[in-house]
Amino acid sequence: MKLKRRDFLKYSTFGSFTFFPSISCKLFNRNDVSSHIFSKIDKVLLKPVIDKAGIKEPIIIQSLELKRYKNNFICEVISSRGHKGISVGNSDKLQSLWPIFYNRLQPFLIGKDARDLENILESIYVYKSNYKFQNLALWVPWATIEFAILDLIGKVENKSIGKLIGKIYNQKISVYRANNFRGKSAEESIELIKENVFRSQAKAIKIKIGGRMSKNKDFPTGRSEKLIPLVRKTFGDDMKIYADSNGSYDVSEAIRIGKILEEYNYDFYEEPVPFDWYQETKEVSKSLSLPIAGGEQEASMRNFRWLIVNRALDIVQPDMFYFGGIIRSIRVARMAQVFDIPCVPHISGNGLGYLYMMHFVSAIPNAGPFHEFKGFNNQIPLECNTSELRSNGGVVEVPTGPGLGIEIDPDFIKKHKVTR
Repeated sequence: MKLKRRDFLKYSTFGSFTFFPSISCKLFNRNDVSSHIFSKIDKVLLKPVIDKAGIKEPIIIQSLELKRYKNNFICEVISSRGHKGISVGNSDKLQSLWPIFYNRLQPFLIGKDARDLENILESIYVYKSNYKFQNLALWVPWATIEFAILDLIGKVENKSIGKLIGKIYNQKISVYRANNFRGKSAEESIELIKENVFRSQAKAIKIKIGGRMSKNKDFPTGRSEKLIPLVRKTFGDDMKIYADSNGSYDVSEAIRIGKILEEYNYDFYEEPVPFDWYQETKEVSKSLSLPIAGGEQEASMRNFRWLIVNRALDIVQPDMFYFGGIIRSIRVARMAQVFDIPCVPHISGNGLGYLYMMHFVSAIPNAGPFHEFKGFNNQIPLECNTSELRSNGGVVEVPTGPGLGIEIDPDFIKKHKVTR
């Protein structure tokens, strides 16, 4: 691993943890990945995420509904004993995908024991040939269901979601402020970034470069090459700065822009080429000392496995909604942990995605040093007794109450009506 990548690990929130010395990065041959290495990483996928043996009483799913108010979606699951779990979905995607909830997922879950959630996940993939829908079409509705079931189990067991899925490693999370001002000049962008940093007090930021899947075009022309040095000059050497191109470049242009990012001491480079250009991502990674991040758009566990084992990524970024929930994302983090690779999950920019991300990060030992923050959603009225849910000095405290750790205003929930 090159020096810059060691630096990123040095500042991660995790310390030492167990991994397989035989596949340490120093010994890793990028061009000769043996089946032995794959078998080692596959072992971590066999370990359960939820200790269902510790949950004594069955939690039978009696009712499961997706309710809508305007463009907000709430999933409500009720057990046969009257316990209730709630989740808030990704409204942007569910406006198109909500029929999949009822046609392909909900019928399978009625009467099932929520303690068996991991086996249900494997079975639902095959039910009605749902595997043919793999990607956002399947995983966004499923994640919405999973979050509600985890909230239900947490309330029954009086445990936070973080404690359900593992040991708590990170009770407080340092955030990076994500900014997206494509379409504005570098000068306009920097003023808006400064406003976001001031409000969040974040010690790390992420900027957007390139034109998003644009075949090397910028938006507007010349913006990125002006913005990259301007951000460093504005915020100084102590600020951690990340750049996300959203697949804007081919390999040669991605490397050229990456060299500029290295010149100005950026801390990671996200999706330098289109997300499904796996071999090309590896080529960029080999050519730069700057850590390469990715995985926001990834839907396949197998592809994550390839990206990790082939060392195409230095930071993995499963999205809580797009990848299909916390259980699948935990498995990605565990695979990455084998290679001493940090996990910095992506979050969707609406609903309560930031809360699901926080519980996930609280329970992984290989969490990165800063995590994505796009501001709190003030359109959903809620109370939290264990956290201010505020960025204080760039740090947010993870709720410790049962389930998600919040209570949504019952009157707001009542406004939602069953979608079908």
